[in-house]
Amino acid sequence: MCGITGWIDRNQDLTPYRPIVEDMTQTLAPRGPDAKGIWHSPHAILGHRRLIVIDPTGGNQPMIRRRGDETFVLVYNGELYNTPELRAELISRGYTYQGHSDTEVLLTAYMEWGAKCVEKLNGIFAFAVWNDKEESLFLARDRFGVKPLFYTLQDGSFIFGSELKALLAHPMVRPEVDAEGLAEIFALGPSRTPGHGVFRNIAEVKPGYCLLFKDNLIRTKRYWVLESKEHTDDLETTTAKVRQLLEDSIRRQLVADVPVCTLLSGGLDSSALTALAATVFKEEGRGPLHTFSIDYEGNDRYFQASHFEPTADGPYINLVSDRYKTIHHHIKIATDKLAEALIQATLARDLPGMADIDSSLLLFCREIKKEATVAQSGECADEVFGGYPWYRDEDAFNANTFPWLRGFDRRKKIFSAELLDYIKPEEYIRRRYEETIAEVPRLPGEDPIEARRREIFYLNFNWFMATLLERKDRMSMATGLEIRVPFCDHHLVEYVWNIPWHMKTCGGKEKGILRRALSGVLPNEILYRRKSPYPKTHNPAYMAIVREHLLHILHDSSSPLLPLVNLTALRKMAQSGGDVFDRPWFGQLMKGPQLFAFLIQVDTWLREYKISVI
Repeated sequence: MCGITGWIDRNQDLTPYRPIVEDMTQTLAPRGPDAKGIWHSPHAILGHRRLIVIDPTGGNQPMIRRRGDETFVLVYNGELYNTPELRAELISRGYTYQGHSDTEVLLTAYMEWGAKCVEKLNGIFAFAVWNDKEESLFLARDRFGVKPLFYTLQDGSFIFGSELKALLAHPMVRPEVDAEGLAEIFALGPSRTPGHGVFRNIAEVKPGYCLLFKDNLIRTKRYWVLESKEHTDDLETTTAKVRQLLEDSIRRQLVADVPVCTLLSGGLDSSALTALAATVFKEEGRGPLHTFSIDYEGNDRYFQASHFEPTADGPYINLVSDRYKTIHHHIKIATDKLAEALIQATLARDLPGMADIDSSLLLFCREIKKEATVAQSGECADEVFGGYPWYRDEDAFNANTFPWLRGFDRRKKIFSAELLDYIKPEEYIRRRYEETIAEVPRLPGEDPIEARRREIFYLNFNWFMATLLERKDRMSMATGLEIRVPFCDHHLVEYVWNIPWHMKTCGGKEKGILRRALSGVLPNEILYRRKSPYPKTHNPAYMAIVREHLLHILHDSSSPLLPLVNLTALRKMAQSGGDVFDRPWFGQLMKGPQLFAFLIQVDTWLREYKISVI
């Protein structure tokens, strides 16, 4: 993976301003620690940071190719998993190649097919192509937004980058946040409206969209959308198809010229990846697969089973590792380091995030990077196959809002009256929810309950999954680790989207069709294990640390957080230990300790980014 950035302005000569783009590019160094490059013409400067995964000598960027009097320049962040097929087709059309990188294939694909090239791509990507003759810039982002791409247009200057920090390094881009931006943080956070950049005048290319900047105008186009249609395959055919699509996705996503591993929690999804990847490694003579798991200091003493976390992971991890003869690495995170990394996680995301769910992943990725450059993760299986409790819980299913935000009434009690009046959070949440529901691809004549399930799936794809993918990208790329998500393969998702609920839950289990497809691959103990999410710490020392940190902030008269919170209510809550949040206020894991940690991240963000609220 990599980091990309650039500045386009046809109204002035940008040549003297190359150092600005060099600074913007440098902010992305963690995403691309192996190489850097800058290309410029009078009206365009493009910057790139490279993480070498495929073709160390042939994949350098910005990549330039000429055709007649046209010059095309590409900066690209991502991986294409159908590179061999694309290369063969393009060779048949007369193109030749110097190396074997997907970068070179992507550039020639754009030269051959223009904007329609994105419809042919299977992968995770965010890229920009400058056509020097036309003075046009084309940008595109993968179907699910695995890779990020932000932009702003100010006074004729189009500025873009993989992360917000790259844009904010430009002197024209100010760290300003208005009512909408605050609503994104306090009402919806840590989720974020698709395409919303939080900072004023900053947007993000939406997943499945492309953008053309030409003649000082921005034109966006949606190139991919889920299609709802009747599922006609029987159960046996459906099972086989799911198995085939998953195996194909995993095999394609193991291609790399650097060490590859899998993340293994002992759950169904990560165990499936590990089992199938280990089989590919054995077939190809690549030696034993390395696997990695995370746990926390003190969890062996303090873990308590709950509705959301029914079992500890350890025994299941060992079972899978032993069965498939992986070299397993147990990573244990210290409580004080977990709390300290809240600051680093905020800087990695450029926004307040999922508290220690973020910081733990950041520390985990840092350890993985010592052994591998690429990892496969089971992220997105729950969204694709319907694994979350709110697919089955009647109250959550029928709630006329985002099911992971149902605790907002309790959450809003800690906000100041002034903030609530300014952002009107209930109205904002309602508007964003209704906007999403309005664009659900409908199936005419569908049963009302099935239609509602389709809405829940669509909400998850566009919001909850997007939040987790953002987390996965920022925390991993902050350490120079590339994480791939085989369950996000669009062929697999398109097929599963239309599988009816009775098939998705065959056998009376959540994700029943996936379990059925993996029969014979995984031991029964794993195959029928109840879902347990990404683990968090249960050590009371963590609550003590974040509680004291938050109380320190609340007693600091210079804290920019103070005008935004109800000091009396928050101090009382902190002093009592935050027990009012015994149920998650976001998702499945985020309770009292995570609320305190989230507010610490908000304070950090306001200070470090010198946010101006307007």
